[in-house]
Amino acid sequence: MLEHRAVFDFEIDFSNGGAIQGQGFRLDIDGNEIGDDELVAYIIRDLRLLMVGEARILNKCIVTEAHKRRVAHGRPMEAGRVLIDLSHTIESGMVTYKGLPAPLICDHLSYVASYEVYADGTEFQIGRIDMVANTGTYVDVPSHRYRDGDDLAHAPLDRLSALPGVVVRVSGMSGRAIDWQAFAATDVASKAILVQTDWDRHWRTDQYFEGHPYLTAEASTYLRDQGALLVGIDSLNIDDTDSNERPVHSTLLAAGIPIVEHLTNLGALPVSGFTFNAVPPKVAGMGTFPVRAHAVLDPMT
Repeated sequence: MLEHRAVFDFEIDFSNGGAIQGQGFRLDIDGNEIGDDELVAYIIRDLRLLMVGEARILNKCIVTEAHKRRVAHGRPMEAGRVLIDLSHTIESGMVTYKGLPAPLICDHLSYVASYEVYADGTEFQIGRIDMVANTGTYVDVPSHRYRDGDDLAHAPLDRLSALPGVVVRVSGMSGRAIDWQAFAATDVASKAILVQTDWDRHWRTDQYFEGHPYLTAEASTYLRDQGALLVGIDSLNIDDTDSNERPVHSTLLAAGIPIVEHLTNLGALPVSGFTFNAVPPKVAGMGTFPVRAHAVLDPMT
């Protein structure tokens, strides 16, 4: 199904003085047309404007383009429990990060070999995997960066499970660095913040390892200070891997804020109205491990 967005400029005067302007503003819409008054109403609501006087929509056009919010204005979500998988599949020989070995997946006990162990007609398979912790979609907890930080066995579940989530969509941005302003319009307090860059479209290609989007140090400080509970991204790394510094890992993990990297399918989520889960096994002495990251959409009542 085709999705449409309105592209327009606007001018808004305030009844108590002053004005704001916007150029090249884009808004998700239902169908392929929308009236100027409806656009004005969306701007006022989305920007939380008060004391609005005269408003003008200029140079409006409708383009065919994927929605950023994924939930159409005024369209209620169907009731019921919907789960969205946000994890890459781990496969034997798959490279997650250049320089780290790929996982080896094989049988410890095959179905055929199990015939010698169990009664006739009974078979089992016991698998074996040899991998580094940074494989597939994984979570980092404080001991990944700090020797005295919580490891997987001590990371609090309330930082990893059933977290109210929000998606911050930055796909199509110019440049690679995602600064704090990208989060300023979002209430990030006590939430899992999932950053959608759409870099996951390069998964299992050479492009995935080069020129990936990342957060700035200022962005991580902002998220920490605003009370984020977890930060995830659908990119190679939340830090700039062209540098050997890791300010985002350092800031967030020092504050006990887990990081989930190599997410995927964030475009299937609404901006809000879901809970996020990324629980790893309870392994002592490790600070990183793959997770089956997923979201549960909130049913409408």
